[in-house]
Amino acid sequence: MRRSRRSAVLIAAALLAPLAGCATSKNKADTKYVARDVDTLYNSAKDRLDRGQYKVAAQLFDEVERQHPYSPWARRAQLMSAFSYYLARDYTASISSAQRFLSIHPGNKDASYALYLIAVDYYEQIQDVTRDQKITQQSLDALGELIRRYPDTPYAADARLKVDLVRDHLAGKEMEIGRFYQRRGEWLASVLRFRNVVDNYQTTTHAPEALMRLTESYLALGIPEEARKAAAVLGANYPGSKWYEHAFELMNKKAS
Repeated sequence: MRRSRRSAVLIAAALLAPLAGCATSKNKADTKYVARDVDTLYNSAKDRLDRGQYKVAAQLFDEVERQHPYSPWARRAQLMSAFSYYLARDYTASISSAQRFLSIHPGNKDASYALYLIAVDYYEQIQDVTRDQKITQQSLDALGELIRRYPDTPYAADARLKVDLVRDHLAGKEMEIGRFYQRRGEWLASVLRFRNVVDNYQTTTHAPEALMRLTESYLALGIPEEARKAAAVLGANYPGSKWYEHAFELMNKKAS
C-alpha cells in the first residue's frame, strides 16, 4: 500500500508552491517554542520539512496555528501539519490535523486535499488479511466520502483506484475466514462468508474462488441444487478458470 505516499507527496507540491513569496529567514533554535513572528515560524517549519525532519516540521506548523491563529498562514499551516505528520508516518496525528482543518474550514478550496490525506492515512495502515480489518473499512469509507463530495478532483481519481484495491482486500479477509470455517467443517458459516463475497465483492479477484467454495460448501451441506446454481454462475462468468474446472469435477462426482 506504499504507492500512495508518492501520490500524496506529488499533490502536496501544489500546497508548497505559494510559499515562495513568503519572506525567508535564517533558522536558528527553531525547535524551541518561543513567540516568533509568523514568517520566521512558518519558514522554519518549511525548512525542516525540506530537510526531511517531518515530525519537527509538523510541530512547528502546529505552532504557527497556535501562536498566530488569525494569520492568513494559520489555515495553510494546519494542512501542512497534517501532511508533515503523514510523511513522519504518524498517521493518527495526521488524521487529527486534517479533521481539525475540515471542521474549521469545511468550504475551503483545500478541503478535498484534507479529506484525501485522511483517506491515505488510513490506506497506509492496511494490514494483511490475517489481521483485523477495521482500518481497511475506515479507509474505504474515507475514500468513498472523498469521491462523493469531490468527484471531479484529481484526488477522487486516485481514490477510485484505491477503492478497487481496498475492496479486494476486504474480500480477501472474507475468503480467509470462509476457508477457516471450511477446514473446521462449519459449512453454514462458510456459506455466509463466501456468499458475502459473491453478493458484495463480485468485481474483485476473489469472486471465482468464492463461487467454487460455495459449490463445495453447499454440497457438504447436502444442498446440491444450490451447489449447481453456484457452479453455473461460475461457468457463465469464469468459464476458463481453474475454479470452474474444480467445481465442474465436484458436481460430476457428488451431484450426478
